[in-house]
Amino acid sequence: MTVKKNSATAPRPRRVGLISLGCAKNLVDAEIMLGSLLKGGVEIVNDPAQADAVIVNTCSFIDSAQEESVDTIFESTEFRSQTRPGQAVIVSGCMPQRFREELPKLMPEVDVFMGIDQVEQVGQLVEQAIASRQTKLQAAPAERAPSKKALQAKLDELEKAKGQHSHDHEESLRGSAKFGKTKQVIALTATPSAPLVDVTSRPLYIPQFETPRFRLTPKHFAYLKIAEGCNHPCSFCIIPRMRGSHRSRTQADVVAEARALIKDGVKEINLISQDSTYYGLDLRPNHSRAIASPEKFAAATKALAADATTLSSLLRELNALKGDFWIRLLYTHPAHWTDELIATIAACKKVARYVDMPLQHIHDDLLIRMRRETSGQYIRDLIAKIRAGIPGIALRTTFIVGFPGETDAHFRTLLDFIAETKFERLGVFAYSQEDGTVAGKMADQLTSKQRQKRREKAMAAQHKVAVAVAESFMGRTLKVLVEGEAKAKDLEKANVSSWEHGLIRGDETHTSKLGTRTYLVARGEADAPDIDGRVYIRGKLPVGQFAQVKIVGHTDYDLIAEPA
Repeated sequence: MTVKKNSATAPRPRRVGLISLGCAKNLVDAEIMLGSLLKGGVEIVNDPAQADAVIVNTCSFIDSAQEESVDTIFESTEFRSQTRPGQAVIVSGCMPQRFREELPKLMPEVDVFMGIDQVEQVGQLVEQAIASRQTKLQAAPAERAPSKKALQAKLDELEKAKGQHSHDHEESLRGSAKFGKTKQVIALTATPSAPLVDVTSRPLYIPQFETPRFRLTPKHFAYLKIAEGCNHPCSFCIIPRMRGSHRSRTQADVVAEARALIKDGVKEINLISQDSTYYGLDLRPNHSRAIASPEKFAAATKALAADATTLSSLLRELNALKGDFWIRLLYTHPAHWTDELIATIAACKKVARYVDMPLQHIHDDLLIRMRRETSGQYIRDLIAKIRAGIPGIALRTTFIVGFPGETDAHFRTLLDFIAETKFERLGVFAYSQEDGTVAGKMADQLTSKQRQKRREKAMAAQHKVAVAVAESFMGRTLKVLVEGEAKAKDLEKANVSSWEHGLIRGDETHTSKLGTRTYLVARGEADAPDIDGRVYIRGKLPVGQFAQVKIVGHTDYDLIAEPA
């Protein structure tokens, strides 16, 4: 005789909510955490009032991103104090990686800080966080965390106090013998009121095909992380210190995940990493990381075996998979382009005619100060080769303005370059002075007002280009991926910005062309998700599918179309 369990007395599963901030790479980490939680029987909820634990997956790329993370953590702990005192708050991602030793003292109200290497162990950490929270409630009241403003000031002060790493002055910062070999796990076992910290100081984790994952993107597109970490010595960037040195997934593993995504109905696979063009180079025997410059990278690729894994070999195998889908290439580095890669993209019809290649500047003086390892002439020659080798390619890039030491003459050279090159897509950062970076300690820092003014001027220069680019599409028929329905009034202020792609557009002045009707929103090959332009369609088409549309109008940055 089978005895049925009384569902009324059965314990309900844990309920967890998650807030993910920052880039697409961070989003994939969040998806892995959710997948691991679901595999462990946890219920995922959108309403924080129902959650036993809330995870805040943080970004610490630049000051403004970090401030958003701090704000979100404070909002979560404040909501808990007013609504659900027993709720655990867990902080994951880049902030714990950057401030793994300091955050527990500055944010005692957080129950667990976890790093990038721990994403698959999130279920265990949730249980520990909930238990820790219960202990705190029973103990004496803990010392309250400082205010948001005081906390941000303290983080800046701590980062300055750390100073530069001893290998910051080496020829290839990320290629030193020390870099990437300092694995250390911080696990505090202090007083019961202290947060638990589980953070590897130099992350080593990379996802695998078998890793549980719950996608947060719409069904028709997905991000596929092909590698993690970065070996570049850019003087303005903190990412390698948070994410570790470059480590690629095997090609077979990436292809297996892509095949599964296509089977699940994905129409667009966005390949992401910190440096996609370096993919596979760390898998070669006895590899050295000191190949960041174009010359060293070219020599290393020429020495590879015929069957070696590279971005080109990966694109060819992905292109051979059955199905109707796009492959979009994001986060390429100009120093690591090869003639083979250009030829591969041109030959692979499923690879979108789109290249994301952050350049940061064009003047040699600034490129040297930024440690970009490319010259202005190299960049100009590379753009010419890409456009000649891949007909119809859309180039998107980002620039940093207001960098330390940038003179009026340097900036004018950049403005001239924007006007001459006519990038199809372009974003602009006002330089963010990041403590712990080489550039953060440089002399000749520009004021915030100067940086913002230059960003406005650069965006104005690109605005003229963007209007001309949009005008060039008039009358053409395009293949687009239909995203969904949106009313024009919801998109009147279509300012687009991201922490890794800068400000993409200013206030648009011609959205009145859309009127007040309901449109379908789609993207063409030249438009990455949540970054670039849109195609507004008058008419009915299946959502999540490819369609042919005819361009009948445009706004400053976007296109207006009808079903072809």
